Amino acid sequence: MSEGAGYVASFLRDADRDRYFATLLLKEPERTAIQSLYAFSADVASIRDRAREPTAGEIRLQWWADALKGTGHGNVRQNPLAAALLDAIETYRLPSGPLLRLVAARRFDLYQDPMPDVASFEGYAGETVSVLYQLAAMVLNGGAEVETGDAAGHLGVAQALAGHLRAFGFNASQGRIFLPMNIFAANGMTDGEILAGQAGEGLFAALGQINDLAVEHLGKAQRAIAALPQPLRPAFAPAALLGPELRQAARNRAPYAATAATADWRKILAMWWWSARRA
Repeated sequence: MSEGAGYVASFLRDADRDRYFATLLLKEPERTAIQSLYAFSADVASIRDRAREPTAGEIRLQWWADALKGTGHGNVRQNPLAAALLDAIETYRLPSGPLLRLVAARRFDLYQDPMPDVASFEGYAGETVSVLYQLAAMVLNGGAEVETGDAAGHLGVAQALAGHLRAFGFNASQGRIFLPMNIFAANGMTDGEILAGQAGEGLFAALGQINDLAVEHLGKAQRAIAALPQPLRPAFAPAALLGPELRQAARNRAPYAATAATADWRKILAMWWWSARRA
């Protein structure tokens, strides 16, 4: 493993352990390329937590956009994450358009506006999560374009919903509502009540409906993944983690409290077994 690849793997392990574990199921050189995609995504996703104000976050997002467009100032490749990503794009002829849309979609993270509705959330998840699975499958296909729209699309939405259900309390404490506000409103909850940490049957009903939506997307994703060529399926191994996670979320009666983390070895075993059954 090169020094740059080692740095990317270490960064991904610290920033997004689930996706890091998923890449351990892959062979080289595809593993390194996919790790660079995931590390880029993790860096962009963390900007909202690192930036003290939206303007600083906008500047960092613009840096990534310029790097992808080839208009960055200075030697962009001095950044090991950017260098690895650009190498993967070149080697596997990956389109930069979806990655530019990922960067643009992350602007939503920088502000305090609640996610308005399901359609908006699904679009956001598609541009920030589903795209990673689409491009990972393309890497596993040797750089040739491949149709994975339903598998990547539905899995991305399911994973984003599960992640924001898990982070619901933390996000509320930071003044953010990432889950569809129209579902909360339909159950009598206001954004002010959510941000104040108020619970009640309306909140539980809304979260239950969001969980059901995630389960629906996961089911569609699993059926679509089963129809893909076998060599592409390992790109979707994180699907193995979502069923148990959503069942746990459905039983949760303390939505603002931090949820217990699943042991790393259980995650690795679940994804390994999922991939082995589909090989």
